Amino acid sequence: MDLDAAILSRVQFAFTISFHIIFPAITIGLATAIAIWEGMWLKTRNPVYFQLAKFWIKPFAITFGMGVVSGIVLSYEFGTNFSKFSELVGPVLGPLLAYEVLTAFFLEAGFLGIMLFGWQRVGEKLHYFATCVVAIGTWISSFWIIAANSWMQTPAGYKIVDGHFEVESWMEVIFNPSMPYRLAHMLLAAMLTATFVIGGVSAWYLRKNRDVAFARKGLSMAMWAALVLAPLQLMVGDAHGLNVKEHQPIKVAAMEGIWPAQETGAPLLLFAIPDMEAETNHFEVKVPKMASLILTHELDGELQGLKSVPADERPYVPLVFYSFRVMVGLGMLMIGAALWGLWLRRQGSRFESKPFLILMNMMIPAGVISTLAGWYVAEVGRQPWLVHGLVRTMEVVTPLPAERVLFSLTLFVLTYSTLLLVYLYFMAKLVRKGPPDLARLEQYMIGVNAPSFALEWVKKLQRDVVED
Repeated sequence: MDLDAAILSRVQFAFTISFHIIFPAITIGLATAIAIWEGMWLKTRNPVYFQLAKFWIKPFAITFGMGVVSGIVLSYEFGTNFSKFSELVGPVLGPLLAYEVLTAFFLEAGFLGIMLFGWQRVGEKLHYFATCVVAIGTWISSFWIIAANSWMQTPAGYKIVDGHFEVESWMEVIFNPSMPYRLAHMLLAAMLTATFVIGGVSAWYLRKNRDVAFARKGLSMAMWAALVLAPLQLMVGDAHGLNVKEHQPIKVAAMEGIWPAQETGAPLLLFAIPDMEAETNHFEVKVPKMASLILTHELDGELQGLKSVPADERPYVPLVFYSFRVMVGLGMLMIGAALWGLWLRRQGSRFESKPFLILMNMMIPAGVISTLAGWYVAEVGRQPWLVHGLVRTMEVVTPLPAERVLFSLTLFVLTYSTLLLVYLYFMAKLVRKGPPDLARLEQYMIGVNAPSFALEWVKKLQRDVVED
């Protein structure tokens, strides 16, 4: 079989971006949680908040480093595998990516050292300031990256001069039609990812009867966060879907498996096997008219289907179709877990229910998987366009020898797979080690001249541990 350099280049970029997005999805939420815990510690002097912040700051640091290392490669791939694309849209996307480095990455890098190593070296308020700056930096970084990617989804504020894109309005470029929806959707996804990582690890400690006070506080706060964030994500996702329907109707058609050029009262497909050659679905399990109701708010609303455009302007339907259902299914499972946790809270057994704790353990990767699935829906669903309706992906691939692309792809797969295994090993090692013990915490509080009531609180926790 002949190797296709264009396909290999696309596979390589898809692989590297899929690997990279795992880490920002975790660090954005973790940085925010650490800032909240440290703020609660300063306000209440409850040592459990300090334990949470001190423990999770190490997984955050490892994950942040992985995100930086894996993200740098992407900018080089633009210049090597998609050099024509960089030439065409450089005046638009180049500054947006530069702003991300200048306003977010440098901000995070500048204060990360204080956040990680500044305990007992700088004042408590300065350390908390550094933690907040790092958390804000992750949000700003998301803002610029989503702005750039959203412009590719719904381009605005540009003009084309001699075949190249130039900016007419930076406000329209940055705040393009899909950007607010996609930013909110991504940030909530990151918060939920970290929420279920924290909740799942806390549930593991409870199952092992280790560091009970620490684990109870972590699980409790995670379930309260999930109870707010998961339903909010459902509402934002619905608004985002309506925006996609307006600007990228073929993506919605692929998500819903709608083939006729126009369909009135389209059903919601719970399951189907899309067939791109026959242009139909097999083995459909559907809810009549529900897709039209969700997307048009009318039972007999009309939706545009895949056959309304030529076959070469359609995305790869099965991947979009199934990824969308994985994302939505995990989102509903998150809502269910949050509601179950609330019910158990009212029963007074949320920390003792073994089935619930096992579910939370199993859902540790749920946020990462749903984020990846959503990313596939967004990126594969846009195909064959790199800039929607304007630039085709296959037209801007650099003409490289296929063997070289295959070689670099193989190296990426081997290297990144090794990095992922090392990352998981050290994360598991940190979890097994557990949070800082109360004796060390007491010494720290003496060192920073903490209030006497805080020291009494630590001693009470130490007595409780001995009694247990």
